[in-house]
Amino acid sequence: MSIGGGEQTRRSFLTAAAVLPLSALISGCRRAPSAEDAAEELPEVGMPPPRVLRAERHAGARLVFYAESVGIGAAIDRALARRFALDTGAIVDVVLRPRDATETYASYLRLFQARSADVDVLSLDIVWPGIFAPHLLDLGAALGGLAATHLEAAIKNDTVQGRLVAMPYFTDFGMLYYRSDLLQKYGYDAPPATWDELEGMARTIQRGERARSRSFAGFVWQGKAYEGLTCNALEWIHSYGGGAILEGREPTVENPRAAQALARFHGFVGTISPVGVTGYEEEDARNVFQGGNAAFMRNWPYAYAAGNTKGSRIEGRFDVAPLPHEPGYESSATLGGWTLGVSRYSRFPDAAVAFVGYLCSPEVQRFRALVGGYIPTIPAVQSDPDVARVLPFLERVRGATLVARPSNQAGARYNEVSIAFYQGVSKALYGTDPEKALEQIARRIRRSLR
Repeated sequence: MSIGGGEQTRRSFLTAAAVLPLSALISGCRRAPSAEDAAEELPEVGMPPPRVLRAERHAGARLVFYAESVGIGAAIDRALARRFALDTGAIVDVVLRPRDATETYASYLRLFQARSADVDVLSLDIVWPGIFAPHLLDLGAALGGLAATHLEAAIKNDTVQGRLVAMPYFTDFGMLYYRSDLLQKYGYDAPPATWDELEGMARTIQRGERARSRSFAGFVWQGKAYEGLTCNALEWIHSYGGGAILEGREPTVENPRAAQALARFHGFVGTISPVGVTGYEEEDARNVFQGGNAAFMRNWPYAYAAGNTKGSRIEGRFDVAPLPHEPGYESSATLGGWTLGVSRYSRFPDAAVAFVGYLCSPEVQRFRALVGGYIPTIPAVQSDPDVARVLPFLERVRGATLVARPSNQAGARYNEVSIAFYQGVSKALYGTDPEKALEQIARRIRRSLR
């Protein structure tokens, strides 16, 4: 599916995106805060909108929310928790989930296996609802009306065997960030469309900028062995015509195009990318790029708002484009996004469901888009003129093909499939022959899906 242009295209693009299958620090509210408290403690995000769905109170309830930990999302989620406490009387302790999605998954698995009541509301990667469904409450009765305002296919993704086990929080996708000022400085009039072009530009800019900074990098991305590497490598392989990991229940990675993609990125390590990129997560790459020390970066949309914050070293000096591809193939962007679920072991299920309803309301989706650059999953919010103004990259990345991780095909075995994939890719980045690495990946995936 391709991203087209204009407002209708933005809406179509996000609808298409949803159709595709897809360390803890507590900041507690010890009392119901005042509006002044919330605004004073979190001036960088301002005061969130009030809760408007229903006016019921939840005094006496105390919730634990495993929340966003990347970029400005942590500050936004804290502010939203305090606003909910102000409006309902409930106390919300915000626990920042691990930045590494794989660590987050393992934490949730331990909590659910213990049937722990230590967490009430959880942020879930878009590929997790089917895995954790037995441990999540059905939100349909309470939030069915709100769900109807979200993208239909996003709700379908969060519905497992007829139960609405999660609600969409935001959607996103991989894209290429580039220093527009440096492209102009070195005589380039457009961002790279192919991997050859990116490599050539990155080498030239890196060579020139190292006179200023010896640590300047041509291209940074997420190379650590974790879920983020699955997302990155899926984009590489698909943009080379090498498939999308699984077709049905059969791995498709053992092919020459996939091997060429891995060989190319192995070649990037230590040349146009730092040797340490094999340990990078999203924030590592963003800190390098936003610090003015990289020409190109692969990341999610959240980094757009972060890069344009007042005082950023690259404010007004960067832009975004579709990720490169091999000639004759497609620019590919891994579909991402997070949803919210309520643990069936919660001591305060009514308050927890109400909190999810607040976080997924149109007012909050608009607030998160305007303050943090998060892409809404409510069409009416996507078309809001102010939202379109702060999310211009939706137009910039038209032409990319969205690629889903194989969560539907793998079902409850998805995590095993992903681990096999990113561990094998990591070996290739460190020097294992790509064909051998892909053979090992395919063998492990087949074993997992038996």
